[in-house]
Amino acid sequence: MEWSTAQIARLAGVSSRTLRHYDAVGLLPPSRTGAGGLRYYDADAVGRLQRILLLRQLGLGLDDVGHVLREQTDAATALTGHLVQLRGERQRLDRQIASVERTLAALENGEELMADDMLDGFDHTQHRAEVEQRWGTDAYARSDTWWRSRSQDEKHRWKADLADLNAAWTAAAAAGTAPGSDEAQALAARHAHWLASVPGTPGHEEGYAPDEYLTGLGDLYVTDARFAANYGGANGAELVRDALRVFVARRDSADRP
Repeated sequence: MEWSTAQIARLAGVSSRTLRHYDAVGLLPPSRTGAGGLRYYDADAVGRLQRILLLRQLGLGLDDVGHVLREQTDAATALTGHLVQLRGERQRLDRQIASVERTLAALENGEELMADDMLDGFDHTQHRAEVEQRWGTDAYARSDTWWRSRSQDEKHRWKADLADLNAAWTAAAAAGTAPGSDEAQALAARHAHWLASVPGTPGHEEGYAPDEYLTGLGDLYVTDARFAANYGGANGAELVRDALRVFVARRDSADRP
């Protein structure tokens, strides 16, 4: 099947001009051009548009969208990653809804308003207390300062890279990838590098995430559903945990004389 520009614009809730612009910048060429210059889109093109719209909703600029599309050539793997992000966004919105409901209830009942309840889900600092408890106040302060100093483009690119890593883990788990396989170990090395790249995290200064940090986080991914959701659920989290354990064991073995 194929659809005209007008049909796709109506279904997607975008303008025909937007579709033409996506074509002009190389994001979404039409499947074919008919008589009179009419543009038509087949199922593959519509699937690509779906990914573009998802990435735009996640806050990525057009340049970053193009980067993600070029890097993530397997549509199923990419959509799995988008689904993980959407579920995370849904959880954040659910917290915001609950926060507003609690605020309204407190106002209606004349109860004291609690800042923690009122602001839950509205800021990236929501896990501040947990981070400070696990790794210290300096760790949170440094990572928070680093994040706030990033430009919007840098933040978008960082989010896109993280989404790609999470999607790769999710796809590997769905494919039944063994923790000790080359594929899983390449992801584990990439994961360790990502963890050490953020200021304030253990091993950042050395560029080398410590063993206990990697294995501890791996355990946390499994026991905390918030983290497991990033990898498609329990199976994905277990793959990350087990692959990180193998990665640490092999790295330590290689370091021994």
